[in-house]
Amino acid sequence: IEKADHLVIENDFGRKALLWKSDFENQGDYFDVVRSILRYFKAYDMKARISIRSDVPVQAGLAGSTAVLSAVLAAVSTYLGYKFHKYHLAELNRIIELHYMKCQCGYQDAYMTTFGGLNYLDFRGKEYYKDLDREIYATVEPLHPFVDKLPFVVAHTGIKHHSGNFHKPLRERWLEGDRAAIEGYEEIASIAREGKKALINQDWDELAYLMNKNHQIQNSLADSGEQNLYMMKAAMENGALAAKLAGAGGGGTIIALTLEPEKTIQALKKAGAEEFVELAPEAEGVQVEAVEEGEFESFSVM
Repeated sequence: IEKADHLVIENDFGRKALLWKSDFENQGDYFDVVRSILRYFKAYDMKARISIRSDVPVQAGLAGSTAVLSAVLAAVSTYLGYKFHKYHLAELNRIIELHYMKCQCGYQDAYMTTFGGLNYLDFRGKEYYKDLDREIYATVEPLHPFVDKLPFVVAHTGIKHHSGNFHKPLRERWLEGDRAAIEGYEEIASIAREGKKALINQDWDELAYLMNKNHQIQNSLADSGEQNLYMMKAAMENGALAAKLAGAGGGGTIIALTLEPEKTIQALKKAGAEEFVELAPEAEGVQVEAVEEGEFESFSVM
């Protein structure tokens, strides 16, 4: 964020000047994340240039828009004189995503992009959305001090989709008391707790079993997408012990557990993978640095 004569947003897709209050309303483009943050703070008189860059593939189901939201939220709030800790930023992220962007993506993306790195996230007690002052904080447990090896390959298909479109029907099924949805996600939560132990113990066979079980449950609740399933099959036939969605489904991204990464990567390339995402288990999450007086740089490292 740099001082400017008027408010300007810049990203890889272009440049937008926000001169009138109507310019702050969502327009279904790649500037809506920033517009939503500015509306939340009612920062209609802000004079600055907000420049955004991202290394996350667009609409890959990898929380790319949430990472941008985390970084811009931290920078804008600091620029406006607020001092929020990471738990508050993560919850505020979810509030803006839900109420200002009209996107139902839950808590995981908000906490993941705010805290960064390899963490065990526990959202028990947060099954139903509450106002910001009534929300309890999630449990964030860093695991990177205990894990020195991550035998995973994350592959992106190149197919774009909107995560909120995938999550909303599942959320509605849960709220309506759909037994399959409720029991399925209760079991997935249990799998995550077991997976933490398997990961720390580097018990790859057990972790693979849990990942595949997770995929079976998820795919029974909502179709993972033809291309995703094709790439999972290719991975499993070429060295991978497990493969599952890494994003929201319907396109996007898969993650494979493999002890033969080169073999698995080559097979995934032949199956249509366009990009591979590097994991950063020790990443520090969202950070804000002062560039000059009154100017800030913020970034979310996942």
